[in-house]
Amino acid sequence: MSVNGYRDYFSILGVERSADADAVKKAFRRLARQYHPDVNPGDATAEAKFKEISEAYEVLSDPDKRRRYEQFGQYWNQGGGGTGVDVDFSRYGNFDEFINDLLGRFGGTGAASGFGAPGGFGFGSGFPAGFSTGFGGPGRAAAPVDLDAEVNLNLSFSDAFRGCERTLAVNEERVQVRIPAGVKEGSRLRLKGKGNLQPGTGRRGDLYLNLRLQAHPIWRLDGDQLRAELPLSLDELALGGEVRVATPDGEATVQVPPGMTLGRSLRLKGKGWPLASGRGDLLLTPSLKLPQTLSDQERSLLEQLRQARSADPRQGWAASARL
Repeated sequence: MSVNGYRDYFSILGVERSADADAVKKAFRRLARQYHPDVNPGDATAEAKFKEISEAYEVLSDPDKRRRYEQFGQYWNQGGGGTGVDVDFSRYGNFDEFINDLLGRFGGTGAASGFGAPGGFGFGSGFPAGFSTGFGGPGRAAAPVDLDAEVNLNLSFSDAFRGCERTLAVNEERVQVRIPAGVKEGSRLRLKGKGNLQPGTGRRGDLYLNLRLQAHPIWRLDGDQLRAELPLSLDELALGGEVRVATPDGEATVQVPPGMTLGRSLRLKGKGWPLASGRGDLLLTPSLKLPQTLSDQERSLLEQLRQARSADPRQGWAASARL
């Protein structure tokens, strides 16, 4: 992501700002294998992406470059030229010190004025003609910058169902986030004033969390309805009766009608996904679960059933299947 020349190297590699050297290296190796030109011959987009992740890794893997990048953002490498001013960033503890020093050199008003005179966002008239501030050109106010940021947040199915709290590392700040119960795949949460910080101005954007739900071995969400497969034995399907089943809140009892048809669902009202209006329904779709091994008695009874069966389950099926 590049805004007015700024590349978010952490976002490019898909790592947190607190990621250590090993995490940065692992992320680079994974992405390099994915976008390497040898793996994507003739793909200009992949080649550009490979160059981008290589640039990000070059900076974040070097402790000195990373320190300057984290302190000065898009201006981290301007000490080598480009502004016409010889700047040694190692002299400064943060971006404000760098700006205040420049203001002092060129007759500006110093630290008290911040980025310019009251009521305006500019560097004032203290800069010589032709000096480029990096915020829109000589003598001009900076163009508006989109400081919003977004990250993907993975949630377990249980956390999405019940709600949870997460602590995120955002621009070296620890932010406590409350995830409400019942969020869904693709839900988006906004954290006001927790996005990217524009150095020296105090301006800060918002942070958007794109929620991703991990798959569950039993439950799946279908719109507002929670669904699951309900394994039933042959006798339960044929004879029906009360069956104990699992729900997200614990066990419950459902009435299976005799001759239950596969594909038809049993509905448990108010036992499903949390909604703004309460709880949705839980839909259980029966499936036939046969034992892998049969006891002698079970085998004998099934043999008797085969002998006593009065209906052909494939009656009319063969004729209808002809093309």
